[in-house]
Amino acid sequence: MTERETTKQVEQAQTAALRLANVDASDRDAALGAIADAIRANSDAILAANRADVEEAEAMLADGEYTQALVDRLKLDEAKLDDIAGMVESVAEQTDPLGETLEARELDAGLELYKLSVPIGVVATIFESRPDALVQIAALALKSGNAVILKGGSEASESNRVLYETILSATEDLPDGWASLIEAHEEVDRLLELDDMVDLVMPRGSSEFVSYIQNNTQIPVLGHTEGVCHVYVDEDADLQMAEDIALDAKVQYPAVCNAVETLLVDRSVADAFLPAVVERYRAEGVELRGDETTREYVDIDPATEDDWSTEYGDLELSIKVVDDLFAAIDHVNTYGSKHTEAIVTDDAANAETFMTSVDAASVFHNASTRFADGYRYGLGAEVGISTGKIHARGPVGLEGLTTYKYYLEGDGQLVATYAGEDAVPFTHEAFDGEWNPGHRRRRD
Repeated sequence: MTERETTKQVEQAQTAALRLANVDASDRDAALGAIADAIRANSDAILAANRADVEEAEAMLADGEYTQALVDRLKLDEAKLDDIAGMVESVAEQTDPLGETLEARELDAGLELYKLSVPIGVVATIFESRPDALVQIAALALKSGNAVILKGGSEASESNRVLYETILSATEDLPDGWASLIEAHEEVDRLLELDDMVDLVMPRGSSEFVSYIQNNTQIPVLGHTEGVCHVYVDEDADLQMAEDIALDAKVQYPAVCNAVETLLVDRSVADAFLPAVVERYRAEGVELRGDETTREYVDIDPATEDDWSTEYGDLELSIKVVDDLFAAIDHVNTYGSKHTEAIVTDDAANAETFMTSVDAASVFHNASTRFADGYRYGLGAEVGISTGKIHARGPVGLEGLTTYKYYLEGDGQLVATYAGEDAVPFTHEAFDGEWNPGHRRRRD
């Protein structure tokens, strides 16, 4: 695609975004239902394309260019496709995020200000090998009235292309250009230069990748970086519960960003806890590394300084014994990626201290880190998990794809009335009410 073709594609997305924002919610929901049906109906073609991607990825794995975690994220099957279709349907079932009156305030009698939720506009997203990410992002963009430009990893190119074509075929009645696909790296670089046309970029990948995007564009970036997540086993933990949570957080699906990478264990329970949990990890094939104190209790490989800040994305785990709750908090805030952290304890005060002191988008008490997910949070799906603090944080669902604007309903009022020596004062009275074009509330 040439530079002019890329620009034309984004111009079409701009036009589509303005039109899609005014498509009725029921029509957007019907389109989402059509996408879900089309994915199920086109499963043979989707899975055939996915097999081609997986075969190539496995060859790259044998050459040492890809990791097993990447290959695992890439694979689709009938059950996964049905889950993807179900996710699209769950997005359709969410409350319409557009047109909601967030605030209403009377400035003076007959002069009323309304703050309403609206789409962001044109969003571009660049994501990793999971083909389901393309569908999640497209579904959320459609529900929230945004035009979306999609760029998946080259390792999933066949899967992404067929999924994209399936989505387009199911949404022929929507504005042309509401969803578009780019595939070449040079197209991404050209896209990043169009800061006057693209409203938001959402990269999903490593910190280095997100930093590259941030350093090469003036478009606002909502970054989804790596997940260096921790489970801390407190001195007052139920140790059986702690074993179960620590195991689930690592082995249930180790290739994703909300899997635990470091297990922290309070020194007072290390002797009772570590041998049993290590045995269970070994039974699941987890490769373990530990600090010097951990290795006094169990025979595992030594951990290095780099291990504490590594996202393994595989059946690998580092373990550290800490002196107390505050040492655990210090470790998490030093080495964590602000994604998801968990404490296992029966002490409510310790749980509160950990949860309020740890700097992360999600912090859990007596639950696996794997719950950090838009679908599990009831958001329908997610475009990613934001580890930043501006605009959206944690799993980014429909709300994270909206912004707001102000509507002022007046009756000929002039600013001069409210200025000068005889200025009329503003009332600035908040009230409950929905915006109704051309109408104002009745005052008693």
